[in-house]
Amino acid sequence: MARFQQNNLGSVVLDHQPTTGAGNFKLWSTCRRKIINTIKCGGGGYRHRPTAQSPAPEKPNSRSDVPQKKKSEKLSELLRMSELLEQEEEEVNKKVEMLEELKRVVKRLQYDDVLGGAKEVRRLAKEDSGARCTLALLGAIPPLVAVLDSGNVDSQIAGLYALLNLGIGNDTNKAAIVKAGAVHKMLDLIKCDQDDGEPNHDVCAGVIANFLGLSALDSNKPIIGSSGAIKFLVKFLVKMFKSSVNGEVNSQVIQDCLRALYNLSLLASNVSPMIEIDEFVLFLLATLGDMEVSDRILSILSNVVSTPEGRKAVSGVRDSFQILVDVLSWSDSPTCQEQATYILMVMANKSYRDRVIMIESGVTSSLLELTLLGSTLAQKRASRLLEILSVDKGKQVSETFVGSTGANVSAPQCRSIDSRSLRSTDPAKDSEDDRIMSDESKAVKHLVQQSLHSNMRRIAKRANLPQDFVPSEHFKSLTSMSTSKSLPF
Repeated sequence: MARFQQNNLGSVVLDHQPTTGAGNFKLWSTCRRKIINTIKCGGGGYRHRPTAQSPAPEKPNSRSDVPQKKKSEKLSELLRMSELLEQEEEEVNKKVEMLEELKRVVKRLQYDDVLGGAKEVRRLAKEDSGARCTLALLGAIPPLVAVLDSGNVDSQIAGLYALLNLGIGNDTNKAAIVKAGAVHKMLDLIKCDQDDGEPNHDVCAGVIANFLGLSALDSNKPIIGSSGAIKFLVKFLVKMFKSSVNGEVNSQVIQDCLRALYNLSLLASNVSPMIEIDEFVLFLLATLGDMEVSDRILSILSNVVSTPEGRKAVSGVRDSFQILVDVLSWSDSPTCQEQATYILMVMANKSYRDRVIMIESGVTSSLLELTLLGSTLAQKRASRLLEILSVDKGKQVSETFVGSTGANVSAPQCRSIDSRSLRSTDPAKDSEDDRIMSDESKAVKHLVQQSLHSNMRRIAKRANLPQDFVPSEHFKSLTSMSTSKSLPF
């Protein structure tokens, strides 16, 4: 009987050898198992190898994808262009709608409803710079100025704030408002000799706000200054401070008033109308204690002392230099210290009499402390002022030495003389002098140490060191050994 046999290649062949029945069953089961395994494994070790007749598998062609990519890029570019065109069309439509709305508002302002038109102009021009230009070009300014002549208070207030918003950040509109005669019409609104008595407070606030905005333009300063607006601003400011004693004060109106006076004082020709008002300079100096307005007041005084009339008015006020010297000790307000030093420096540079009064007011010690511990600008100005004052001290010393023979000379001229010869015969007086000199030395030493620590903190800040940086013990020992030779002057 034939039986199956596996050759060396793993294939099953038929062997025609006689076998028994048990052997046939065993051979059949083995052959069956091998056939099943061969089917499961895909051929039992036989693998297809490509020949010359069998074609090789095709590789994907990368060049065939280039046209597809170009088509997709062109399509995306067209989509973007269409979106941009749609956005531009929407913007154009919005601008056309806005222009139509502005035309309706101006037409309403000119013909139909003055109050409603003024309110709309105020709303549209509040935050839109383009609307301000367009409204002015459409002719909104002349009817708004004409609204100020109406007897309706609401219309006047609406017209004032509409003009205020039209002038925000727009010099052309500011010039056009003044040219239309708005300044004189505003002053007519707040005249106190009207039949109704005191002017409306809201109207005054609107007028002051307009004077603040219009005075920012240099070409408007002489027109506003010569119109009588300065007198109104000064009187209203004094009135507001008097009412603040009773608890009725509007800080915003006071700030607007001070800022308007500062803008006007930048022009030298406007200083004379200010100081001609009774006790205006005295009022400014007396109000320096109020920290909320001291910065503004010192700014105005800085412009006032730029003219000879202004310096004469400041020096003519009693204790004016003492008040300014006190400001030098306001360490928590560096800006006020810088401005007060500038005022004193300008006045000392122009008048010998003022320099003498400053020295008598004790300005030297305050300047010394400011030179050590003040801001950078305050230090420079204080050093300059000390140089100016030291010249006068030298003149006084030389005059004393030449004019008095046999009299006691000053300390700088007695360095070659033995200090024991200058002591008095009274021991109590000598001990008192020693105590005074000791106190002065301690004060100077303390100031020097503070100056060194302050400079160390500035250096640490510039070097981006931690804010809680503490100097080493070696640095502290150096500062404790320092003397007045470390002073910058």
